Amino acid sequence: MKEYSTDKIRNVVLASHSGAGKTILCEAFLHATSATTRMGRIEDGTTVSDFDEEEIRRTISLSTSVIPVEYRDNKINFLDTPGYTDFIGEVISAMRVVDSVILMVDAVNGLEVGTEIAMDYCSKFNLPRVLVVNKMDRDNANFQKALKSVEDFSDVRLIPIQLPWGEKHDFKGVIDLITMKAYKAQGKTAEEIPAEFKDAAEEARMKLVEAAAEGDDTLLEKYLDSGSLTEDEVVRGLREVVKSCGFIPVLVSAGSFETGVLKLLDAVIDILPSPAEGKKTIAHGKDGDETLEPKDNAPLAIYVWKTTADPFVGKQTFFRLYSGTISPDARVWNQTKGIEERLGSVNIPRGKETMSVKVLHAGDICVVPKLTETSTSNTLCDKNHPLTLPIPEYPKSLFQVALFPKTQADSTKITSTLTRLCEEDMTLSWHNEPSTLQTILQGMGDQHIDVAIRRAEAKFQVGVIVHEPKVPYQETITKTASAMYRHKKQTGGSGQFGEVHLKVLPLTDKDFDFTWDVFGGAISQSYSSSIQKGILAVMKEGVIAGYPVSGVHVSVFDGKEHPVDSKPVAFEIAGREAFKLAVRDAAPVLREPIMLVRITVPESAMGDIMGDLNTRRARIQGMETLKGHSVVTTMVPLAEMLRYTTTLRSMTGGRGVFEMEFDHTEVVPAHIAQPVIDARTKELENKKEE
Repeated sequence: MKEYSTDKIRNVVLASHSGAGKTILCEAFLHATSATTRMGRIEDGTTVSDFDEEEIRRTISLSTSVIPVEYRDNKINFLDTPGYTDFIGEVISAMRVVDSVILMVDAVNGLEVGTEIAMDYCSKFNLPRVLVVNKMDRDNANFQKALKSVEDFSDVRLIPIQLPWGEKHDFKGVIDLITMKAYKAQGKTAEEIPAEFKDAAEEARMKLVEAAAEGDDTLLEKYLDSGSLTEDEVVRGLREVVKSCGFIPVLVSAGSFETGVLKLLDAVIDILPSPAEGKKTIAHGKDGDETLEPKDNAPLAIYVWKTTADPFVGKQTFFRLYSGTISPDARVWNQTKGIEERLGSVNIPRGKETMSVKVLHAGDICVVPKLTETSTSNTLCDKNHPLTLPIPEYPKSLFQVALFPKTQADSTKITSTLTRLCEEDMTLSWHNEPSTLQTILQGMGDQHIDVAIRRAEAKFQVGVIVHEPKVPYQETITKTASAMYRHKKQTGGSGQFGEVHLKVLPLTDKDFDFTWDVFGGAISQSYSSSIQKGILAVMKEGVIAGYPVSGVHVSVFDGKEHPVDSKPVAFEIAGREAFKLAVRDAAPVLREPIMLVRITVPESAMGDIMGDLNTRRARIQGMETLKGHSVVTTMVPLAEMLRYTTTLRSMTGGRGVFEMEFDHTEVVPAHIAQPVIDARTKELENKKEE
């Protein structure tokens, strides 16, 4: 592939709900520009974008693919993102490195939740955007209805720059309101607008010219004086209003038949900004913040937005070059990790294929293989001019599963594999839960977790078994109690002897406190650490249900020792058993984590949400209305929230979101605690038998 200068590049995200036709539109772009000889099909697994085995098996996009399209001596880097909500992290990473977005809606279904979410992120990133009403050839396709569904949701005004030439089976092409010509099929040749569409086109053209005039004061003056603008002036004004996010231009297409695709590419080049014109990027340097100039002679600044592990190719690192240039074999400084990396070949990705280039110019997107330390969200720069580029905020992953290795061999690789997976995907995270001794993987939903686990098996050859995670309960006491235990063992020669009297008291301000209150030297204080060691061991493994004990003050006040047989191990055992007896007499209870939950849902779903929360032992803290949505703040036990991600989606059609964080612990009600204790006791007994 040839080199492209900054002003000849466009970086564009394709974002929408799953099934709106992003992947097939990419196929149409490639075929219409002669980059491929035939269009691939999702059903056959032959598309350029969806090349991963899991994507082919599920027939949906799971990760972002880069599809560069060469047209009119420009290169458009299309980033084809997944539409399924679980993979929103891919959309955020892609939007971080582009200058504009193409939002897509199905002409039959109109605005769907995936497109709503994408529009919200466009606003967060302040990205210029256009709307494409796709699949105009489908039965029941309705351009005006689809347009209205987006208008009702969008804060930014929509302005059609194309009208459909017919609908459903009569969809022939597009009527371009800038040139006031009709374009059949792909859009190679212009025709006069058919008579039946002339009036509608004239009316829509007037609105378009008014919108374009708002983009430039001189154009507005001319329009007010003469009432019209030339074709070039309309394009110029449109570029400005789109760049300022004042309007969203609307286009039409039927990707599977390649109808309207060349006119869509024309619009991308004519209306959407290049990296040279896009919003300025601020980087943090050693002397404070710097505004990066997207120029070849500016300091080097690279942002890594995606990494993948491939069993055949190795690690692939995708990045955008914000300023400066890079060539193969260049040495760059990883400012995030404080190490130097050597770039081997520098390649332009197209799906799973790569094309090497000699020089990459500012603003472009590329992939390099086999960087050892660099991971997603790292900044690469010149060591003599350190820079750090900002990382976007990702939603917290709240769907948890517990993982167990299938074999002993898997157990040795599970930690490194999970770390690699989480380095690739910023919405995945994992940790070891000490209270339940489980390895917990957190993701955006069940599909997200399932894909991650299949990836672990396919790419890292690590087999795991998935279980629902246990709630990290705690055991504690509610009253004061005393106990004594004598450990005596005689086996010929020297024996073991230790007797410990201790008292336990409830503690509210910390987990554990220990005092030595033995008077008169009944036991030597040298055994204090051994007794404490025994107590801490029991606190870790639990007394009534195998959960960690907390909130206990232990006072050792008496005991006996033997001049010959007393040893540290004897007092450790005596301390253990005395502590167990005391805890059992101190009215022990289970405590559970209580989460502070903030749920945002459409107002229409509020009744269902409140009814469901009442079944989850929730205590409502407050309610408010925010941009047509209702927000509920509530306290809910974690045990009731383990699968809430799935429940909330099904109750709100995917439009509900929630945030959750630990707030405090509370005593579990007796009728709920007893089954938990019984189940845990049975589980521990089964383990002993094994």
